[in-house]
Amino acid sequence: MPLVAVPEPYRGPTRGLGEIQVDASDVLGALLAVEAAHPGFKELVLDANGALHRFVKLFVNDEQIDRGALDLPLGEKDRLGVLAAIAGG
Repeated sequence: MPLVAVPEPYRGPTRGLGEIQVDASDVLGALLAVEAAHPGFKELVLDANGALHRFVKLFVNDEQIDRGALDLPLGEKDRLGVLAAIAGG
């Protein structure tokens, strides 16, 4: 099952979990699987239209994927990394 790596700023809904195995066949399915188990996660990553938030980046096996590639297939051993690009000031 693919693994979703959740960045620390987004671990509120996951109650501190940083890695979550999901039953999903693509990137969007993986994000929605995390949401199903941990309500509130999706709104941190996706906007109201289902697009990736502006300051979120996704990586599959440490390779950044295109913002519009939410339909990218995931294999059983793939790792989906979510990066929260948060600026300070």
